[in-house]
Amino acid sequence: LAKVDPDLFSICVITVDGQVYQVGDYNQLFTIQSISKVFVYGMALEEHGRDYVLTKVGVEPTGDAFNSIILDERSKRPYNPMVNAGAIATTSLIKGSGPTERLNRMLDMFQRYIGHEIFVDISVFMSERTTGHRNRGMAHLMLNFGMIDERIDEALDLYFQQCSIMVTCRDLAVMAATLANNGINPMTGERAVDARYVRDVLSVMYTCGMYNFAGEWVYKVGLPAKSGVSGGIIVIVPNQIGIGVFSPLLDTNGNSIRGIKVCEDISQEY
Repeated sequence: LAKVDPDLFSICVITVDGQVYQVGDYNQLFTIQSISKVFVYGMALEEHGRDYVLTKVGVEPTGDAFNSIILDERSKRPYNPMVNAGAIATTSLIKGSGPTERLNRMLDMFQRYIGHEIFVDISVFMSERTTGHRNRGMAHLMLNFGMIDERIDEALDLYFQQCSIMVTCRDLAVMAATLANNGINPMTGERAVDARYVRDVLSVMYTCGMYNFAGEWVYKVGLPAKSGVSGGIIVIVPNQIGIGVFSPLLDTNGNSIRGIKVCEDISQEY
């Protein structure tokens, strides 16, 4: 991630009826990173239902960093699916007979949102896998409290793979517009997620999507969003538009500096 050109910058806005407005490096590929958490959470809700997922992952915002090794004192759950611990627990819920089937089912889900075939960057995946000791620590802690099962390495590999999926700024905007369009991809007309879970996903994005900047984000922008440490941000204006922004330079919270400014300006202007 540190080797990416810091001057890359793109904005893409897509309406729920498929109009596209884009500027800058909107076809530049980069890894989706934590933005993937939003869509895997939706998949887990579809596969298990709201009540069961709530037994494994909470929905409370936290003032701690996204990679904190901390669980809720009472329930022993991760606080929400947008922090790393919660995302690992969410990923562990994806069904499949083995690692290959689970990965393929996850990729199929992302392709419904994006509208074309996607791939995992193997070099980034291997880098994440090799250096992911903190995430392994979280996983073992959650295994101890029964939040995930014994397939720790399988769950972590799937988590590292989902973060290493390659996307463009335009892809992010299509994914955001799909959530804005109640789960139907406006470019393909294909349903990506059951409509009854879109509200759940947007609610958690609204309160927890921007790490420990979430409160100030709601105050200044006031829209469901999710950022990733590769410099991407997705923003949803329900029933209207999806926004994707990509700019690699990050602030101390792990959010794109220019991405946040773009979203603040769009929110104030419109």
